[in-house]
Formats: sequence, structure tokens, C-alpha cells
Amino acid sequence: MLTLYSFGPAANSLKPLLALYEKGVDFTPRFVDPKRFEHHEEWFKKINPRGQVPALDHDGHIITESTVICEYLEDAFPDAPALRPADPVAIAEMRVWTKWVDEYFCWCVSTIGWERMIGPQARQLSDAEFEDKVARIPVAEQRAKWRNARAGFPQATLEEEMRKIRVSVDRLEARLAESRWLAGDDYTLADICNFAIANGMQFGFADIVNTQATPNLVAWIERINARPAVQAMFAKSKTEMAPREPAETA
Repeated sequence: MLTLYSFGPAANSLKPLLALYEKGVDFTPRFVDPKRFEHHEEWFKKINPRGQVPALDHDGHIITESTVICEYLEDAFPDAPALRPADPVAIAEMRVWTKWVDEYFCWCVSTIGWERMIGPQARQLSDAEFEDKVARIPVAEQRAKWRNARAGFPQATLEEEMRKIRVSVDRLEARLAESRWLAGDDYTLADICNFAIANGMQFGFADIVNTQATPNLVAWIERINARPAVQAMFAKSKTEMAPREPAETA
């Protein structure tokens, strides 16, 4: 039995969702509502003590970290369609891209997202409400990030993160000008993990991701969105991962 706890089809939660649909592995999706801070509730911290999604429950074994979950699915379901190359050199190339997205690309996009979306949400809370929410966050770095988002990230920080985003966009565009997929001829976890962060940038960062400046990156985003498994995942997620009533998560 597989249960995936996630925020739904976006950012890091999107990685294992896409992998599961592409592999055709049956699983139970469990939406964890970030607006209700469900990932910091005691019931979820019993699943992942760090209070972070995604988390995969496979027959009682909890696997965390989005890219690790994707690699785990490759090992646990070897007979399902492969998202990891067979050639060791291609595997290494794939892992260069998944490591890069986890250590660089994800973080700069995330900071801008926190400034644009989490900051306004945090500022809507009273001081008492905010402190109550922050007190339940188990990871110190996440508590600091919430405080920074509420106060507003320093302008110098935002400018540096935008510089890193431009570096990331340029790297993706250059690679995709050479190859249809990031790790070579085949669609792999390299594409899934980077798409999870890049999808939507043509709207949220339209000044730098567009058909004129980054035609290959936009075409790659559109190519992945056109895949049957991706379309099915987004369509089903609208109902399967809809927020539940509070009584159901008590």
C-alpha cells in the first residue's frame, strides 16, 4: 500500500506525484493543507517529524525528501516504466540535474515564492496567531524563514535570488537547445524534478521565461505538460487532492 502526503501538484510535491503517474503505480493521495498548517499538526509530525511534505508511506515505511522518493520508486517498482536511465553515464548525468535543482534552482525560486505568497499570508495573522503557528514548526530554519517572510525579505536578498533564477533559466535554456530532454534522449527524473520548479515560470517570471528569450525552455515545459500522465495527474488532483473539512483531519 502506498500513500503520498503532499501539498498537491506544485513544487517539490509535484515530483513524486509526476513519478507515480508516469510509472502507473497505484497509490492513495493525501492532501496536506498548507493554509491550515496541517504539516505542523501532531498527526502529521508522527509521519514526518520534520513537518515537511512530501512523505511517502509504503507499507508502513516512511520515505521523505522529494527526489529521494522518486529514486525510491525506481528501486521499489522496477517493473514499472523506468524514469531512470540504464546506462551509468546517463544515470550520473540525470543525478547532476536532480542534485542541481535540489541545491540551487529550487531555493532561489522558493525564496521569491515565499516573498510573494507566504509573506502576505503570514501578515494576515495576529501576533499571537503567528507565534502559535511558528511554535509548532519543528525545523529551526523553517521558523526563521516564516519570520523573514512576515517581515519581508531584505531587498538585497531578493535581488540575489533573482540573479540565481536568471542563472538557472540560462542553464536550462542552454541545455535544452542541445537536447530534447535534460539527461539526453530519454525523459527521466532530471526532467520531472526540474519541471516541478520550472512549470509556471512562463507566467510568474514572464519577463525572463518566454518564447522570445527562452524558446527551448518554454517548449520543454509545454512538451511535459502535454504528456498523458501529466495531464491525468493535474486533472485528477483537482478532486483527489482538494482540501477536506477540518473534522476529517482532527
